[in-house]
Amino acid sequence: MRRQANSRSWNRVETGDEAPGAVALTQLFPFLRPYRWTMLLAFVTLITTAAISLSLPVAVRRVVDGLLIESPRLMDLYFVAAIVIAGLLALGSGIRFYLVSRLGERVVADIRSAVYDRMICMSPAYFETRLTGEVLSRITTDTTLIQTVVGSSMSIALRNLLILSGGVTMMFVTSTRLAFLAILVVPLVVVPILLLGRRVRHHSMLAQDRIAECSSHASETLLAVQTVQAFNLEPSSSARFGGHTESAYRAAMRRVTARTQLTVIVIFLAFAGVVGVLWAGAYGVRSDVMTGGELVQFVILAVMVAGAVAALSEVWGEILRSAGATDRLLELLHAEDSVSDPECPVQFPSVVSGEITFSEVSFRYPSRPNHAALNELSFSIEPGETVAFVGPSGAGKSTIFRLLLRYFDPVAGKIEIGGIDIRQSSRRDVRKCLSYVPQEPAVFATSAMENIRFGRIDATDEEVIAAAKASAAHEFLQELPNGYFSDLGERGVKLSGGQRQRIAIARAILRDAPVLLLDEATSALDAESERSIQVAVDRLSADRTTLIIAHRLATIKKADRIIVLDRGRVEAEGNHDELSDSDGLYARLASLQFAREENSVTASSRSES
Repeated sequence: MRRQANSRSWNRVETGDEAPGAVALTQLFPFLRPYRWTMLLAFVTLITTAAISLSLPVAVRRVVDGLLIESPRLMDLYFVAAIVIAGLLALGSGIRFYLVSRLGERVVADIRSAVYDRMICMSPAYFETRLTGEVLSRITTDTTLIQTVVGSSMSIALRNLLILSGGVTMMFVTSTRLAFLAILVVPLVVVPILLLGRRVRHHSMLAQDRIAECSSHASETLLAVQTVQAFNLEPSSSARFGGHTESAYRAAMRRVTARTQLTVIVIFLAFAGVVGVLWAGAYGVRSDVMTGGELVQFVILAVMVAGAVAALSEVWGEILRSAGATDRLLELLHAEDSVSDPECPVQFPSVVSGEITFSEVSFRYPSRPNHAALNELSFSIEPGETVAFVGPSGAGKSTIFRLLLRYFDPVAGKIEIGGIDIRQSSRRDVRKCLSYVPQEPAVFATSAMENIRFGRIDATDEEVIAAAKASAAHEFLQELPNGYFSDLGERGVKLSGGQRQRIAIARAILRDAPVLLLDEATSALDAESERSIQVAVDRLSADRTTLIIAHRLATIKKADRIIVLDRGRVEAEGNHDELSDSDGLYARLASLQFAREENSVTASSRSES
């Protein structure tokens, strides 16, 4: 609940196109707000430790001025007081470090969860133009930069700001003349911070973009490592990754160079100013304008102020770098989805009839706006009817499934399930009506039991096993080292293609939705397994609406009706015999794609008889 509130709060914040670093980091406030008491306690310890630090020069002054005039007992008290102050400083610093580190880890965990929650709900249209590896880089690398600022840099910056302001005040109290000399150095330090700071932030954003490209390429090639190796593309893949890595390195070095220039200039000017002030103060002591203890106190304060300025310049570079990371994460959280739920969604009844209607539906993919995937497509499917979609590649078969699942919304027309326009309902409610078996099933790096339970997350182990038996997966799952609790590896690498497909079919059986979508569900199965699966599919589709994208003759012939698609339109419809007798697209497809299979089936039947 806390994560969702944070995400919504961040989405409400408006940001400028070129927000300065500190302004960009204000977008983190909604994530910091739930931990305001931790922030307050950390701030109190920060003020305390800063005050203790500023008290040390006063103690040193008293020791120096009292070396010859104070009693030994009073001198001992001064040194004991210094030790106590050091202990309090150590304790306060430790508490502050723990609190701000905990705050940084907690906030970054919330940000990562908020970004992931946003991305996992985005429609596939968003990922048509966005590389998954880039998104992963932002969730991991960019949030790590923010953790550095929230958990360390901001605390250091505030502490040094307090030391800077308190130290300058005490310098004026100690010696107004020397303080004015020291103040003259401040503009010389501030100007480079302002001028070079913008360059640091710009180069930081470019460096993060290059890192994202590296991550994207590595993710893409490693997920397809077998294909890369099958075509001997390891050298070229390594060369491309090396190019991305070098590009990231050059961008990082430009950032490092800018930060180096900033650090060198600021530190030199700050400490050169301290030396100049010490020089002037030495003449003041010789002229009896001030005591030696006052000079020592002033010099220590000046060193502390100079160190604070140097630390602030260093931290400012980190803040600018994190501001770039914040902007990149804001881009993800502010991303608009082309598919959205209505404010007042229509609820599906407890029992959905399974009637499906496409009325003058047109659709173009975002990445191909000039090509119509569906062109004023219209058809109706009765409850409990089994309909097969046939057509050449690119005819729109898979697009129909994607629109039904509301991965995309049509450009024009209306799609209804059970008489309800699916755009008037929430995506979750629409998908509850559907069981989907893709041609390339996704298997996750978890146990077989949990993979099947993706179909219905609250299913019992007994229901999962029953679904596996119905999909002919029970036998091979039992043979795994730990049975149903065996890990299947990333993307199911420990299973064959047919076994992965049976896992997907088991999910659909477990979901038990009124509409079943089968996208060439038996394409990766051998003949024996297909026969077992076909029995399960027939049983599963007996009392529900079933839509099939199929190329195998046995699957198509069992359909109540076949809809032939071509260029996003219905070219013809009917059963297998009717369409085969007509001189149309289906007959040509049948002669090309089904002839060999039909001859094989006929020969097999004759041999059995």
